[in-house]
Amino acid sequence: MGPVAERAYDIVVFGATGFTGALTAEYLAGHAPAGARWALAGRNQGKLEAVRGRLGPEAADLPLLHADVTDPDSLRSVAEATGVVINTVGPYIRYGEPVVAACAAAGTDYVDLTGEPEFVDRMWLAYHSRAAETGARIVHSCGFDSIPYDLGVQFTVEQLPQGEPISVEGFMRADASMSGGTYQTMIETFSRLRSSAKVSRERRQGEVQPEGRHVKGVLGKPRPDEFAGGWAVPFPTIDPVTVLRSARRLDRYGPDFSYSHYAVVGSLPMLVGVGAAAGATFALAQIPPTRDMLLKLMSPGDGPSEEKRARSWFRVRFTARAGDGTSVRTEVSGGDPGYGETSKMLAESALCLAFDDLSGEGGQLTPAVAMGDALRRRLVAAGIKFEVLDGGV
Repeated sequence: MGPVAERAYDIVVFGATGFTGALTAEYLAGHAPAGARWALAGRNQGKLEAVRGRLGPEAADLPLLHADVTDPDSLRSVAEATGVVINTVGPYIRYGEPVVAACAAAGTDYVDLTGEPEFVDRMWLAYHSRAAETGARIVHSCGFDSIPYDLGVQFTVEQLPQGEPISVEGFMRADASMSGGTYQTMIETFSRLRSSAKVSRERRQGEVQPEGRHVKGVLGKPRPDEFAGGWAVPFPTIDPVTVLRSARRLDRYGPDFSYSHYAVVGSLPMLVGVGAAAGATFALAQIPPTRDMLLKLMSPGDGPSEEKRARSWFRVRFTARAGDGTSVRTEVSGGDPGYGETSKMLAESALCLAFDDLSGEGGQLTPAVAMGDALRRRLVAAGIKFEVLDGGV
């Protein structure tokens, strides 16, 4: 196994026959730089050929590689042949570990779009040390989970004075539909909260905390917020966890950093309705028969139409204050968050790792730590907006 620069491919898309995997392949077909060496990987040759056929005549010779999560040799071969693996095969708690293991062993960079906290923690416990040894950069949550928040907070912090305590609030609002794969992952995550909490504790016990700095998450309370554009509700997803991990690693976040994360709904009645639906879904996901019933409602591979995706959008607003009284308000915004923009974020993350001049540090890293400004520049060029609305230094 030679150096990464001498491998056959720069990037391999694993799971290219799935809904998001196919969108990611389409994005690379239109935006990979001239001379980029990339390939599609999956277990079904016929489906891979169909995806390649939709990419246009320029992709007629795009290599197709066999890879199956139940076949470690196939994953090892793919990992050893490329510099970066894009993994779109979820739910990751079921199917993701063999891919991470192969990349960590081969010194191959890895990106995915997981929003599953338990999976990320399990991969840190099992493979962070090995990846650090081989130089593999394992970067989870490179889609709508958690790029807008992780890079958005980093962008916001950079508008404030250095060396000051900083507090940030983030408000997410979106109009979009989910795919079958995302729905399956949500039900799976709801059913594993107890297991997830246990693994999270194990990780916290093993992680080294920053010396001389304090980083904390603040849950907050539901409230109407004019700047957010509706009712702000605490939203304890993987996104604030990712932000706080970046803050612990990067001194630029100041000696004392706090972050609160909210979803935004338009009105109080809507908030009540969404809360009731979420509570009922969570309760049903705890019981195997009703969980199986929920899982049958949407199948992996299903997703919103191109017309629906074209009408979808997201907006994340941040308000921040430094210890000297300086304040700033910023916004990250774009189109269809779950699929159009997620496939863009995922592909640009892989291109960033493959071609940009970044830190050589390996291990499990957040997007802000692994790529930071380099990835943000790519996303701005690709049409995602990072804007200062007012304030700052």
